[in-house]
Formats: sequence, C-alpha cells, structure tokens
Amino acid sequence: MLAETAAGSTSAAAVTAEGSTSVAASTSEKVAYLLRAVNVGGNKVPMAELRTLASDLGAEDVATYVNSGNLVCVPPGDADDFGTALAKGIADQMGVTTDAVARTGAELRAAQEAYPFEIHDPKFCHVWFFTIAPSRKAAEAVEAYDFGDDRLRVLGRELHLWYADGAGRSAVTAPRLLKLAGVPGTGRNLRTVEKLAAMAQ
Repeated sequence: MLAETAAGSTSAAAVTAEGSTSVAASTSEKVAYLLRAVNVGGNKVPMAELRTLASDLGAEDVATYVNSGNLVCVPPGDADDFGTALAKGIADQMGVTTDAVARTGAELRAAQEAYPFEIHDPKFCHVWFFTIAPSRKAAEAVEAYDFGDDRLRVLGRELHLWYADGAGRSAVTAPRLLKLAGVPGTGRNLRTVEKLAAMAQ
C-alpha cells in the first residue's frame, strides 16, 4: 500500500472516533440504507420486494437505486433502528443475512467531499461505510496492510479507497477489509455515493 495520501490529509489515528455512531435522522428526513453483499453469490434481494418490505415496516417515500442494495426512504423513527428492522426483515422473508448501513444525504455528501485521493475515475474511487467507526488500532491495521498500489484511508466511520487498476484486479477484498476493520460495513463507488446523496436530499 502506498504510505502517503493527498496533501494535507489527517492521519487515521487523529480522526477515528472509536465507537462513534451515526447522526440520528429525524422522522422527516430521508435516509439511504446501504445493504452489504446482496445480489452477489446467491444472496438475492429483489429491489421490488425490498421496497415493499420497507413500506410494510412503516417507511415513506421509498425508492431504490440499481440492483446492489441501495434503499432511500423516510424511516418511521430512529434511522439506525429502522436499519436493524430492515435487515431482520430481509433475513426473515428472503433468507439473506446482511447489514443495512444508514447514512443521511448530508452524511453521504460529506463523505464524498472528504475523499482524500485524486479522482482519476469515479468507478475506481470507493467509500466504505461502517456502522460505527473502527477502533484506532483497527484503523491503523487497515492502513498498514500491504494492498500494493491501492490506497486506503480511514476517516471516522468511512474508509476511502483508491484503486490503482480497478476493483477486479485488487488485493482489497470485502472479507479482508471487514476482518481488519472489525465492524460491519459496505462499499460504494463515488458515482453511487453522489446519486444516493442527491436522492436522500
């Protein structure tokens, strides 16, 4: 892994808030829910069924984006509590174990703006969203791991990832990242982050 990142960026140890949680969304605020590892490897979650489930759980203004498990809605109460209920409903009704990571539109926009690397191609530039911030030790382990020319930087509850040659050729894999980070999470490229931020406004 290349040791240095964009000029002026802050070290992971300085910005990682161990155990921090998301900013709770009000009941009138749209929230994006990012599902981990759905519609890959047999973990089938049809988007129409996901929208129906969210509505049945009390969400309003429900929409999905592409087929990788992105739901935007106004949750009926606490955003993280609804994410837990959504993940349970997916497990109960569709037989798929996943996590539903909640972010408001403002949080998605902030993560996009905080991206610390040069954006040479948005498809190669990803942000991983964790349910809580990794511990300082875990953040340091992620950044110290040798991923070749790919660059990683943990900033609070997000991990920013720059692929040198694309995700398909990278040594960075979801199981390895999640094991190093020690907390649940899922990644999206910057194009998807931008789209979801706009949908959640």
